[in-house]
Amino acid sequence: MLRKLMVLAIGCTALVAGPARAEFTGGVVRIGVLNDQSGIYADMSGPGSVAAAKIAVEEFGGKIGNTPIEVIFGDHQNKPDIGLNIARQWLDVGNVDMIVDLTNSSIALAAAGLVKEKNKVAVITTSNSNRLTGDACSPNHIQWVLDNYSLAKSTGSQVVKSGGDSWFFITADYAFGHDMEREAGQVVKTAGGTVLGGVRHPLNTADLSSFLMQAQGSGAKVIALANAGSDFTSTVKQANEFGIVQKGQRLAGLAVYLTDVKSLGLESGQGLYLSEPFYWDLDENTRAFAKKFAAMRGGAMPTAYQAGVYSGTLHYLKAVAALGSDADGRAVVAKMKELPTEDLAYGKGYVRIDGRKIHPMYLFRVKSPAESKGPWDLYEKVGVTPGDQAFKPLAEGGCVLARQN
Repeated sequence: MLRKLMVLAIGCTALVAGPARAEFTGGVVRIGVLNDQSGIYADMSGPGSVAAAKIAVEEFGGKIGNTPIEVIFGDHQNKPDIGLNIARQWLDVGNVDMIVDLTNSSIALAAAGLVKEKNKVAVITTSNSNRLTGDACSPNHIQWVLDNYSLAKSTGSQVVKSGGDSWFFITADYAFGHDMEREAGQVVKTAGGTVLGGVRHPLNTADLSSFLMQAQGSGAKVIALANAGSDFTSTVKQANEFGIVQKGQRLAGLAVYLTDVKSLGLESGQGLYLSEPFYWDLDENTRAFAKKFAAMRGGAMPTAYQAGVYSGTLHYLKAVAALGSDADGRAVVAKMKELPTEDLAYGKGYVRIDGRKIHPMYLFRVKSPAESKGPWDLYEKVGVTPGDQAFKPLAEGGCVLARQN
């Protein structure tokens, strides 16, 4: 009888220990950074996002138990078919457990559907589409950094609060610009401000002088720029030539990032208002992360998106370690929602049931050349929107997970 009990005990131990050893697919926790490595988004994500993911892995210790953690990367070239093919190959034969970054909303939405199909994980840090936590939400992905709603909410409400209560929009005439103008206009009105009008310009417009003259002539306290990329930088440079800020009107960028301001330069960008959830010089913790990043990136400071890759990757690893497994993507995402978030870049926060990572959004003013003390000393913090107010209310997002909950 004693021998039988011993055999039974050994068998039960094997049943418990065997699957636990096999729960790390391919004997490795493999993270794939999928983004634009050499095109228009390379500066804001690109190789810097790969460095950020590696910092998270190094900070975590490089392994979970005896299982190593690896970071690989791919360049989707901003082409949805290429991005989806890379992601599919990673998940089917490459033993990739989590895909992170995903610049370009079309690619992010496609990848979100793929990880749901394959029961893997996506941490989407560089897409602003509200759909990712709306009608396209799923139990297999999280949207980490920001979205169009939070950009509009932070900039609109904080600028109105500081006295900028009349707005005029200069908007790029395509879906992104229309969405940003609509979101920001609603926020301005809700905050007690007024929208005096707006103009729409074609994509990639070289001469914006007529649009700026209309904005200037409106008498609005705030000229809101619902455009991006070269359209945004052209608008700001030409506004500077018109002396718009010097004459008392404010410029508010609705989709502006650290690398945009760095490229623009303080002489042209000074006085611009913008919102981001991260800035390298916010506090001692963000500076500690930035120091690690700069050491790997030739002195460059991290963008909010790159910091999001670090933050999201680190939280993913915490969830996998807590589960002791990376095999079930839905279970990993559920654990990520259960655990509070905390790291050097984004501080404390949490992940909502719809997959929305919650943290504060900050309003910044771009410094003048005289105010800046170094090549990356670009922002002054002038306002903050708490996390529970910065993002679209759960009941308004349209996510089926919220309704089921």
